[in-house]
Amino acid sequence: MQRRSILKTAGLALAGGALIPCNTSAQTIIPNTIFGKKNGQQGTLVSKRKLGRSLEVSSIGLGVQNMSRTYQTLIPLRSEMHNIIRTAFDHGVTFFDAAEAYGPFEVEKILGEGIAPFRDKVVIATKFGWNIDQETGQRLPGLNSKPQHIKLVVEGMLRRLRTDRIDLLYQHRVDPEVPIEDVVGTIKELMKEGKVLHYGLSEPGLQTIRRAHAIHPITAIQNEHSLLYHGSDKDVIPLCEELGIGFVPWSPLGVGFLTGAIDAQTRYAQGDIRGIESRFSPENTSNNLALVTLLKKWGIQKQATTAQISLAWLSAQKPWIVPIPGTTQMAHMLENIGADAIKLTEAEWQQFNSELETIQILGERLPEFVLQFSKVEAPLKQ
Repeated sequence: MQRRSILKTAGLALAGGALIPCNTSAQTIIPNTIFGKKNGQQGTLVSKRKLGRSLEVSSIGLGVQNMSRTYQTLIPLRSEMHNIIRTAFDHGVTFFDAAEAYGPFEVEKILGEGIAPFRDKVVIATKFGWNIDQETGQRLPGLNSKPQHIKLVVEGMLRRLRTDRIDLLYQHRVDPEVPIEDVVGTIKELMKEGKVLHYGLSEPGLQTIRRAHAIHPITAIQNEHSLLYHGSDKDVIPLCEELGIGFVPWSPLGVGFLTGAIDAQTRYAQGDIRGIESRFSPENTSNNLALVTLLKKWGIQKQATTAQISLAWLSAQKPWIVPIPGTTQMAHMLENIGADAIKLTEAEWQQFNSELETIQILGERLPEFVLQFSKVEAPLKQ
C-alpha cells in the first residue's frame, strides 16, 4: 500500500494536521493502524522500552532534524512543528531526538518550545561533536570534542532546549583527535553537575564503544539502520547486546525510500543529500525498488503501510531497539507511531526475512566525505 493512499481514508483533515486536536479526549475516525489503536481502545498508543540500564522511552521516538529545513530545502511552519511535537506526546511519544548541528541550533530551539508544556514527562536526546562556532553557528572544518568545547556546547543546549538537564547526550561522531576517555570523563563531570543524565555515541568504532563503556556505562548507540541499510547487524548490535546498551536507529525509513515516496524518476533539490548518495541514483533506485515491492506485499497482508512494516521490522529485532523516524508532516507522524500496533508472528518474520535476503541493495548509503566520519576509533590516551 502506498504511504499516502491509506491516509486518504483518514480524511483530508490529516494532510495539514490542522484538525487533529492535541486533546486526546477528542474523537477522530481514523484507521486503527495509523494511530496504533487495538480493537478501538483509547489511551496511550505507543508502548515503552528501556535503553541501557534504566532509561525508559516510548517504543517509537520522533526525530526532529528536519523541522528547521526539510530535505526539499523548505522551511516548515514553526507553529505546525510545535503541533506535531505536542500531538506526538498526546499519543504516547516520549522520546525526542535533536542535535546542535541541525540548523545549526534552530532545531533544538523548536524542540524546546514544543515540549515546554510537558518537559518533565519526556526524554530529550541531543548531540555534540561537530566543530560549530557557539556564538555565530558557523560550521568550521572537522569535529570538536575537546572537553572545554563540550562544556560550552552543553550550556548552549540547555538554553535552547529551555531545560536544566539533557536526558541523553550523544557524541555525534567520534573525534579522531580526542581520546574517548577525555570525552567520557567530561560527560561524567556534567553528570555530577546534573546537566546530563545519560550518554551515548553515534556511528562509533567498536573498540571505542568498549573503552567508553568501561569508563561509564553507555545508554545507547545511534547508527543509521533500516531495511535499506542494516550494517550494524553483525557487529554493533551484538556488542550492544553483550554490554547491555540500547540501540537507536537513525533514518529508520531510509530517508523516505521505505515509505514508497521515491521511484526511479525522482530527482532531488539542490542541497538534498539524497541527490549525491549513489543508492538513490536512477539506475540503483530501479534495482532497490524491489525492497519497496516486498514491503507493499506485506503491507497488504497486514493492513499496514510500507513505513509501518519497516518500523515494525526494526522493533522486532530486539526489545531494546527504538527507532526515531523524523517527519514534518502530521499525517506521517501519526502513521509512524501506528507501527507500534503492527505485529507479525515468528513464522511471518522468518518468511519476510527469507524474502528480504533475495534482495541486493546497490549503492553507498552516504557520500564518501560523510562516510569517513563513521566507525572511527578514538585515539588512545597517552
